[in-house]
Amino acid sequence: MSTHGGSAGAQAESAAEAPVPAPRRTLNSLKWAVLIPVVGVAAGFLTRFPYGGLWIGVVILLGAAAAAAIVAGNSWHRAGAATLAGFSAIALPLFAGPGMYELYMKQVGERVHAAVADTGERRGVKRSTTLSVCRVVDTTGAVKDLSEQQNCHGQFKPGQLIVLFKDPLGVLDPWAEALPGDRSVDPLTLQITAGLFLVTGSSLFYAGQRRRSDGDLVARELRKVRRL
Repeated sequence: MSTHGGSAGAQAESAAEAPVPAPRRTLNSLKWAVLIPVVGVAAGFLTRFPYGGLWIGVVILLGAAAAAAIVAGNSWHRAGAATLAGFSAIALPLFAGPGMYELYMKQVGERVHAAVADTGERRGVKRSTTLSVCRVVDTTGAVKDLSEQQNCHGQFKPGQLIVLFKDPLGVLDPWAEALPGDRSVDPLTLQITAGLFLVTGSSLFYAGQRRRSDGDLVARELRKVRRL
């Protein structure tokens, strides 16, 4: 009876340790390593859009982070990589949103001179927080109220001349910049975005390459029992 049990255990362990074809494993790992960070960047950029873009982006952000944790942790049984991928997938859109928004507006947007008509503050989503706002008038006479998302952080004064970068599609609010208003972007935000992109992708790729199946876990427990 014990011989039969040992033989069955050995067969289960042998079957559990049968390797998955390397090319298929690599392609599958690479798919998730690229998909999750790309979705995170897209979710961050989507939060810059009006008409509910913020909430849609947040839902996608949370879904991407949950998918990263589930795939790496529950499917591939790599808890450490799952934790790292989940947290970095949440942080990625927080930096990617402002970074990609500024990059897009400054590189593609139409450069228009404007003047600050007024500045002030308004309450944020959390009633305990206040956000800086400013009202600007461009050379066409158009009036626009901008917030901190459009680079109005209280640094402008009423009557100050500034430059607006307008979305050529007319969907996004313009980006405000002090004179001379060149098209250079903040490198730090983009560097952090790139770093989080690599951390998220590499964590998922590592987890996929070193994945464990349910059979692998059973086999590992059998080895522990045998050492007792």
